[in-house]
Amino acid sequence: MVIALATPCLVFGQAKPSNAAPSRNSSVEQALIKLEEDGNDAALKGDTAFFDRMLADDFVNTDPGGTVSGKEQGMADLKSGVAKIASLVNDDYKVRVYGKAAVVTYRSTVKAIYKGEDISGQYRWTDTWIKHGRTWQCVASHGSKIYEKK
Repeated sequence: MVIALATPCLVFGQAKPSNAAPSRNSSVEQALIKLEEDGNDAALKGDTAFFDRMLADDFVNTDPGGTVSGKEQGMADLKSGVAKIASLVNDDYKVRVYGKAAVVTYRSTVKAIYKGEDISGQYRWTDTWIKHGRTWQCVASHGSKIYEKK
């Protein structure tokens, strides 16, 4: 699902970090949050070139419905227009850095249609990043929908 491209590892770009976890790796944390935000912008613009650079070739996404897909499927959904994202905002970032690996968790608030279905709502995402040389690439993303308590 393209929502994973946009929020997963590259989250949807209108977001500003709030509640970012403090640590000794603050410059790395800020760089990863910026990549997530740039992903939001790219998703809103349909910029598949951004995702081609930032997602690893073997990227794996598990969307909130439990469907597992790779980089090519998400990019195809974005190109075809089956995903129509009206707005996308992330917050509640937590970044954990482990040398050349990092895990970014956050909440996203989305207004979007995917294959004719309204998928608007709030989601929690966990993105896994690996550093190759000077570049961070997202290798995996997992999303879960946040359901309102009744």
